[in-house]
Amino acid sequence: MDNQTKTELQAAAFRALLKHLDGRKDVQNIDMMILTGMCRNCLSRWYEEAATERGIEISKDQAREEIYGEPYSEWKQKYQLDATDEQQAAFKMAFAENVGGN
Repeated sequence: MDNQTKTELQAAAFRALLKHLDGRKDVQNIDMMILTGMCRNCLSRWYEEAATERGIEISKDQAREEIYGEPYSEWKQKYQLDATDEQQAAFKMAFAENVGGN
């Protein structure tokens, strides 16, 4: 497979991931962090870092809007719930056992 085709397939997979996450606003970032060690904010940070590596200036807010599909403050207000005690405990446990990766 040539590099262009590989890049196009990776981009398509990334777009599918964003579409999937957009359809699962019920899934909280803390749940993603507990289970996978990454969340939507991680994706936005990686997006921002990729832009910076290519000499493209993009703000944290712009990168988050690309991932969330709207300004992060609006998404957060509409969909983000306060973390439960159980989620906070699971988060602490997950990162006590698996520090790194993020």
